[in-house]
Amino acid sequence: MTLGLLLTADRLVELGRIALLGLAALLFAQGVLPLGALLVAVGVGLYALVKTGIRGLVLERKLGIEVFVTVATAVAVSGGEFIAGAVLLDIILIAEFIADLNTDRARASIKALIGSVPRVALVRSGTGEHTVPVEQLRVGDVVLVRSGEKIPVDGTVVGGQAAVNEAAISGESLPLDKGVSTHVLAGTLVESGALDVRTDKRAADTLFARIVALVEGAEEQRAPVQKLADRVAAWLIPVVFTFLVGVYLYTGDLRLIVTLLIFTSPAELGLATPLVMIAAVARAARSGILVKGGLYLELLAKADVFIFDKTGTLTVGEPEVAAISVLGSTFREDAVLALAAAADRRSAHPLAQAVVRAAAARGLPVAQPSAFEAVHGRGVKARVDGKEILVGNAALLLENGVTEPTVWDVSGGTIVYVAVDGNAVGALELADRLRPGVRDLITRLKATGVNSVVMLTGDHDRVARRVATEAGIEDVRAGMLPADKVAAIEELRRRGHRVVMVGDGVNDAPALARADVGVAMGARGTQSAIEAADIALMTDDLSKIVLARALSKRAYRTVQENIFVGVGMVHVLGITAALLGWIGPIQAALLHLGPDVLVFLNSVKLLRVRLQA
Repeated sequence: MTLGLLLTADRLVELGRIALLGLAALLFAQGVLPLGALLVAVGVGLYALVKTGIRGLVLERKLGIEVFVTVATAVAVSGGEFIAGAVLLDIILIAEFIADLNTDRARASIKALIGSVPRVALVRSGTGEHTVPVEQLRVGDVVLVRSGEKIPVDGTVVGGQAAVNEAAISGESLPLDKGVSTHVLAGTLVESGALDVRTDKRAADTLFARIVALVEGAEEQRAPVQKLADRVAAWLIPVVFTFLVGVYLYTGDLRLIVTLLIFTSPAELGLATPLVMIAAVARAARSGILVKGGLYLELLAKADVFIFDKTGTLTVGEPEVAAISVLGSTFREDAVLALAAAADRRSAHPLAQAVVRAAAARGLPVAQPSAFEAVHGRGVKARVDGKEILVGNAALLLENGVTEPTVWDVSGGTIVYVAVDGNAVGALELADRLRPGVRDLITRLKATGVNSVVMLTGDHDRVARRVATEAGIEDVRAGMLPADKVAAIEELRRRGHRVVMVGDGVNDAPALARADVGVAMGARGTQSAIEAADIALMTDDLSKIVLARALSKRAYRTVQENIFVGVGMVHVLGITAALLGWIGPIQAALLHLGPDVLVFLNSVKLLRVRLQA
């Protein structure tokens, strides 16, 4: 966002107030302006601070920097330090103006970081092409998007081909090929080619719009450390005023009290956290990670137990042929697989489709069956090249008079038998494949301080243990219903653990909601997944879990740096210098800029710092 856009009418008024007060102090110091005029300028300068301070006290019951500055100015003026009071007030107004401007720039950067959607779209209709505002697009409208343009809607391609960069949604920089019948998302960039896109959702309902709404609303979910800062500020205020009264009774020095008022204000504690969380949430969104608030960033940083669902999370969720067993010497492996694929090619069952894919991967010719019958809960019957083929479980074989053969010791998959003309000729083991990088993910999570990694699944114990062994997970709990998963999470939390649950966001919604932090994988375009989880990953890339953990830890550490270094150390040094008589009110006001600048610079570096994904 440019400076011109940030300088709203209210801010221009504030700039005028600052300039007026500064000019009045200068003219009074030169003897040109009478005292009454200076006091009027001071009153004008104080007006906005007093209004903000009173609003904070009444509505939020919070004593802010505005009250401290007002008291400091009043004390200076009442003690005859007119120039010091005016200059002090002007410098503080400048500091607050800069701080507010920088905070708004950080908030505005969120949309810029995760991309932007065009405000208008080129709509193709029977009367030609015409430009309309995106808000006026209706479901079914066909939008033309050319090379170098961003797609304005969530929709389906009905014409053209293009390479589309979806980094704004998923954080992945490699473009994807899009053609007829593929889906595209608002905010993504057409790098080459052109597309005709049929609008599937209104502008307010697109995935991009939901992402922006979630990220911009993330400030409302305040982290515990931010709440702690507010509580510290609340009890510190009476301590500060007691200290100041004691110093005045001992020294009788109003200038010293004015100086100390600048450095004893606890209100700046409130600046230490929000900007960090804004920057961290924006950085996460740019990487395809949606975080619903600073609360979940801090909980993720402190979590010591990670729980994973199996199917669709640790595994790809699609079965594949893991092994082939040949029974007898009539058929070879490829022949058994080709016959099974021919029988299965008309079936929509996931296991049948896995067999067909395996045959295609080997380049095997797959014949068309002349007859086909799907037997519910059993498998299929088919006639292929004059042969009667059975492909299914043991029950299918027994019901058709085929003796169940003895096969190898299955490591945890599902056995599908193949019979030809009443004789079993082979068996296929089908298993769900582990996602790439799972074992590395578990190792790296443990390296960040995770004490325990658990897998909860409704699958059979044998299958679950095979996947867990491959993944490097020792704690496996199989045969669990959704209620059992919730109970397991509650038990871990009762034992004092901070629990993160990672699932697909749909089937695992109760468990995601019960954990301290629920992480939904592959939530791109899935409303239920985004709603169920506290953190949603736009892709199925497991490394983003490690990135989110690294970002949360870095954000939490940055908050601590802001509080203990950016605010604490500067204020301690300032109070010490004031008590020793080394600085006065004007120098204190100038030094007051230090914490604001340090906090801002330390916070916004989260937008650019390199993190180990």
